[in-house]
Amino acid sequence: MIGSRLQAWFAGGMVGLALCIGGGLTRGQEPAGASLRVSGQVDTPVRLSATELAGMPRAKVQAADRGGVSAEYEGVPLVEILRKAGAPLGEKGRGGKATACYVVVEASDGYRAVFALAELDPDVSDKLVLLADRRDGRPMAEPVGPLRLIVPGDKRPARWVRMVESIAVQQAAAVETPR
Repeated sequence: MIGSRLQAWFAGGMVGLALCIGGGLTRGQEPAGASLRVSGQVDTPVRLSATELAGMPRAKVQAADRGGVSAEYEGVPLVEILRKAGAPLGEKGRGGKATACYVVVEASDGYRAVFALAELDPDVSDKLVLLADRRDGRPMAEPVGPLRLIVPGDKRPARWVRMVESIAVQQAAAVETPR
C-alpha cells in the first residue's frame, strides 16, 4: 500500500516536473517564437506557423555572416511571405501608393530592419532576401533562430535580423514641403 502511494506520488511529481521543463506544451503545439506575424498594408494579415512556413516555396543561398563565416541558409523568400499576405507586388504594386511602401522586419528583442517594398519585388529587383529557418541543413535555434532574415547582397549584415517575429508593410507618409 505504501509502495503504491509512493509510486503514485513519484509519478505525479515527474509529470509536474515534465510540464515545468516542457513549458506545458502538448503534442501539436509549437514552441514560443516559432510563428511569424505579417500585418500592415496587406490584403490579408496572417500568422504563419513553422509548419506553414515549411510548406511554402523554399530557396537556399550561400552567404557569409558578420564574422565572415560562409554557410548555406535555407528558408522562404521574403517575397513569398509578402505575396501570401497580399502585399502590393507585381502588377498590383505598379505606380501610385505602392511605390511608397516599405517593409519593417522586427525581432523578438526589438531590433528592426527596413526595406523598400520595391527592392523585394521580383518585377523590380533581382534581390533575394530569405527568411531562413535552417543553416547548413540544421534548424536554427536562439540566439539567432528559429527564424533569421538573410540579405546576401548587402555589404555588411546589418539587416540580417535574427529571432524574427513580425513583418509589417507600411506606407511612407507624404512629405509636406513649405511653399
